[in-house]
Formats: sequence, C-alpha cells, structure tokens
Amino acid sequence: MTLPRPVAWGHALVGCLTKEVSVERIGDELVERVAGSIEPLDQAAWTEAVAQNAALTKPAGALGRLEELGLALAAMAGVCPPPVPKRATVVVAAGDHGVHARGVTPWPQRVTAQMVATVGAGGAAVNVLARQVGAEVIVLDVGVASAVSLSDNVLSRRVRAGTADLSSEPAMSRTQALMALRVGVETARELIAAGTDCLLTGDMGIANTTASAALIAAFTGAPPTEVTGRGTGVDDETWRRKIEVIETALTLHRPRSDDPIRVLACLGGLEHAALAGLILATAGTRTPVILDGVIASAAALVAQRIQPLAIDYCIAGHLSAEAGHSHALARLGLAPLLDLGLRLGEGTGAVLALPLVRSAAALLGEMATFESAGVSRRG
Repeated sequence: MTLPRPVAWGHALVGCLTKEVSVERIGDELVERVAGSIEPLDQAAWTEAVAQNAALTKPAGALGRLEELGLALAAMAGVCPPPVPKRATVVVAAGDHGVHARGVTPWPQRVTAQMVATVGAGGAAVNVLARQVGAEVIVLDVGVASAVSLSDNVLSRRVRAGTADLSSEPAMSRTQALMALRVGVETARELIAAGTDCLLTGDMGIANTTASAALIAAFTGAPPTEVTGRGTGVDDETWRRKIEVIETALTLHRPRSDDPIRVLACLGGLEHAALAGLILATAGTRTPVILDGVIASAAALVAQRIQPLAIDYCIAGHLSAEAGHSHALARLGLAPLLDLGLRLGEGTGAVLALPLVRSAAALLGEMATFESAGVSRRG
C-alpha cells in the first residue's frame, strides 16, 4: 500500500514499507541499529490528516504546498494534528578537506576555523536568522584542520584534522567515516532527548562543495560538469579545475552506490558523515529534519543509500544556487520549500524554511472547520 501523498510533494520513496537496511552490513553496530529502527510513515495519521484538511474553512488546495507539508508532518509524527515544532536546533557540522590543496577555491583553509569561531560567537548569518525564529545553533568540530576555540555551543567531536585529498587517495578510512556517522547519530539523540523537536542541518568547511559534487556525481550518475558549482564564487579557471579534480577522483575510486560507506570514505567529508548520521537518528525518532543546501543533500544521499525510509522524515528547506543541488534533490525525491538563490550554507536556508514548517503544522491543529465555524460549504 502506498500513501496517497500528492505528487507535488516530491518524495520518491513514500510508501516503502520495508524496514530493511539497504546494505548487508554497514560495519558499525550503532549505525546499523539506528538505520534498522526507522519506521515507515504512519498511514493512519496521514489518512486522518487528509480528512482534517478537507474539513478546514478554505477551498480545497487553497493553501497549496503548506497543506501537503502538514499532511507529511502528521505522517512523520504518527498523530494528527502534528505537533508544532517549538524547540529547533541547527547543527553546523564543520570539517576541512584535503582537496583544498588542489586549488579548487581561492579561500584559505584557515577560514573554516575562523568561521566556526564566528558562528560560536553568534555573528554569522545563520545566527542572525536563527535568532529571528528562536532556534538554537550549535557547531560540531568533526574535522577542522586547525585548532578551534570551544564553548558551550562549539563542541569538539573531531575524528581527524581534515580529510585527505580525495583526488589522490581516499578522503578518510572506512573506520573514520563510521566514527563521524556515529558523531551525528549521538548528537541527534542527545539533542532530541534534551527536548529538541526539529533538527536543521548546517555545515562549514572550505572546499566542501567539491566533495559534495563528487558525492552527488557518484550517487546520481550525473557527470561532474552538471553537478559542480561555483562554491564561494570561483572563476571559470577554478571551476574547470574543480571538475577535473572530481573526474580524477571518480576514475580513481570507481565508487559503487551499493556500498555507501565506501563512497563516503573515498569522496566525502567528515561533516557529510556526521550529517548523514544525524538524519538517520532523527528519522529513527519520527522527528522532522530540515535540510539546508548542497552539502546537506549530499549527506542525505548517503543516508538514503543506508536506509531509504530516512528520507521520508526530511524536508528540503530550499533550492541552492549550487548546480548539484537540484540533481541531489531529484534523486532524494524532495521538493524544496524556498528558492531564494542562496549558496552560503551554514544552515541558512533550513532556518528560513522553519516558519513554513511550523505554520503547516499549526494550520491543521488550529484552523476552524466548516462545522465548528458554521461556514457553508460550496454547493
């Protein structure tokens, strides 16, 4: 049986009723257990939400995709009306990339640590936007290459000091990739246990768009020329260099999507791994996760290959200006809520989408019905 979700919502995997993990063995007991614990969306809650939505005082479909989002939130939570997220947390996973040495960006690698400090001090764009919607921001140092100043909201979860150059060797070992996945799993569990009811993905890392494009190319089969963007605004020569580096990496590693941990280890970043783990653990608690841009969606492709059901608990906050983002979202089966031409990262697009998520849930729970308001239906 498939859920009668409107096609416009865009989830390609709705109605997948198997709980089987998509690979025989991941290699980490905790990650395997979390992936195996993810349940399908709740059919009964969805059906109840469809009926409730039809009874609200409005023409059918008049609130567009907000209606679809409300139905999805009910199916995620397993209850109608769905709870309105009150306590949201942005998790900014930070890591450096060895491929930086190939000249794929003009920005120095030390900017990663400097921006981690800026986020920690509350001065980055994501902090400003998060304050407007009452969301908390924390930073996870999963693999920044240089020293990071720690604080209450900047946490050390470092697996290694940056990845290796993915164009000449695996970015990290399989063990390290699994360790970073565990970081995401454990972080999500801790936050949800402490009261977080909606997680938002953020990221920080110079050269991370190169690793993201490599992951997207590997998981979607799209050529590097179609999924490689300008990142922080590189010129034509640097953009062509990025493409060449990704092509070299794909030829070297010959990634197979049926072994997502190997793909992640060869081509990804430590922050990709942490975000993939966060997505899996969040889905395992029936909690919505709002994805930011291209880095988050590359991480979601890893999570999708580990456990397809996880993506049904993901909401695409926006469509990034990065070329690979639309390819990733198409493979994930997610339709973005916003299209503002953003390409900053940090979690900014996810934060901007949070009020829409809250509004969709509130409409189902608070809006009057035709019966309760005494409003006549159309004849």
